[in-house]
Order: sequence, then structure tokens, then C-alpha cells
Amino acid sequence: MKDAHVYSHYKEAVIGAVVDLAKEHPEIVFLDADLSSCIGSTTFQKEFPDRFFNCGIAEANMVGVAAGLASTGLVPFIHSFGCFASRRDYDQLFISVGYTHQTVHVIGSDPGITAQYNGGTHMPFEDIALMRQIPGMVIVEPSDAQSLYELTLQVYENGHSSYIRTPRKGICFRYSPEDKIELGKGIELKDGEDVAIIATGALMVDAALGAEKLLAEKGIKATVIDLHTIRPLDTALIEKVAARTGHVLVCENGRYAGGVGEMIAAHLASVNPVKMGFVNVGERFGEVGNLKYLSSAFGFTAENVAAAAEELARK
Repeated sequence: MKDAHVYSHYKEAVIGAVVDLAKEHPEIVFLDADLSSCIGSTTFQKEFPDRFFNCGIAEANMVGVAAGLASTGLVPFIHSFGCFASRRDYDQLFISVGYTHQTVHVIGSDPGITAQYNGGTHMPFEDIALMRQIPGMVIVEPSDAQSLYELTLQVYENGHSSYIRTPRKGICFRYSPEDKIELGKGIELKDGEDVAIIATGALMVDAALGAEKLLAEKGIKATVIDLHTIRPLDTALIEKVAARTGHVLVCENGRYAGGVGEMIAAHLASVNPVKMGFVNVGERFGEVGNLKYLSSAFGFTAENVAAAAEELARK
């Protein structure tokens, strides 16, 4: 297991994993939409020049090319900003990849407010909802460099198409190479009995952990779950913490409709209805700003998560 602490940005961790996979699996190819310098896929290009394809600013065509390559036995990893990797090429993903049962791994970078200065047009809040509509599509949103590296390896080994939701910039080191990171199995970071905070991605897991400390100061004990795999959903873990606490707060850097919160609410409604709360973007479009400003504007802070969890726990 490689130590992802050698990387300085999320983009290096995800591309590093693809490069390491490609060294052992000659069927792996990489396609980019003229964003090689943004995601760092030039590293793959230098290592495997004959297995790298720049499809230009034509994401829908890139997916069609990837599906064609997959039909010959190759395994494409493709990249674009999350807004383009989900919305712009959705018909091709649904039909050319999903309907025809081809295996293509999609890296959607800068999801939600992590698009920052690219603004509202580039903030995919609905990408999870879209990918959930493609039968069999695996969806992951790791919360640190190590889990991003490991889960990129595991989606390949899983053999189904996948959507890897990750920021490009910044870095977080939450796990070590010795920690068990398993596709489809959330990680319980904190164990509390009053409220369960289920979060996806680095931004929201950080906020959830910060909220847990603020809640502890008020005598409220919170469970914190890093739900790095959105699909397949870890229903066993969710049911366990729901039964323990009776209160579940879901935090996601995206929209409720079709998102993680709605997914968990639908599952718990059928097996064990509990009191629930949600932290998400609501009925809003994105806007321009740095991550600190946007986190405050959209309520993605430890203070806001703690307030929502406290209100829920006292119901």
C-alpha cells in the first residue's frame, strides 16, 4: 500500500493512483478534455504516451471515444471538471457507457463549492444525483489523499464504471497506509450516542469533526462518519448509528434532491425512521469566491454543522 503523504495536492493522489495501476495493467488508458495541466494527467502522458488521449474541449465526444475504447477491452479513466464530467456529457455517459455496459472511470474534479473562483457555472451540486441514475455506477468522494489514492485503485478492481468526486487543489492527510479503507464501507471517526453526523468529502468531514468538538463542549456526544463511498451505500453502518443515536445529520457539498441526504433518508424511512437533518446547498446556484468565504456563505462550517446537530439532538 503506497503512502499518499508523498503528494502535495489531491490531483497528484488520484493521478498517481491511475499511473500506478497502469504500470501493472496495460489495458488502462487515460483521456482528458484539454485539462491535463489542471489535473496533472501530463504525468500519465509522460509515462505512457501511447495510452494518453487529449480529446479537446469536447467532453461528450470524449465519453463516446472512451466507450468505444472500452468495447475493445481497454479500461479508460477520463477527466474533466465535475460540471462537465456530469452535466455536459450525461447522455453519452448514460447510453454509451451505462446502457451498453462498458467500464469507464470518470474523475470529476472540483465538485460543489471547491470550484471556488470558477464560479456558479462550474459548481456541480447535482452530479451525485445524475450519476445515481446510471445503473451500476459506483460513486466515491474520499476525504483525504490516502483514501483518494486507495479508492481509485479499488474502483478499478471493482470492475464497474465509477465516478470519482475530488477537489484538485489542497490536501488533507486523515489516514495512514495502515488504516483500513474499503470501497463501500464508511469509516466511523468518532463514537457518540446523541447524534450521528454523516459527511462526504474532505470539506464536510472536516466540518463534521470540528462540529463534534464544539458539541462535546456542550455535553452532546456525536458520532462522525466519513461516508467516502456513496454508492454502494454502507447501509449496515448507517442503520447501526441511526439505531444508536436516533438522530442523523447528513452533510454534503451538493444538493439534497437526488443527493446523499435524500439517499440515506429514503433508506432509513424503509427500515428505521429516525429524526433527520441536512446540511447542503439548498435551492441555490453557486457563486464566485474563495473556499473560506463560500463555506461560510453556504453554511459548510463546523459552527453551522454543530448548530444543526444540536438542534436535531434536542428534538
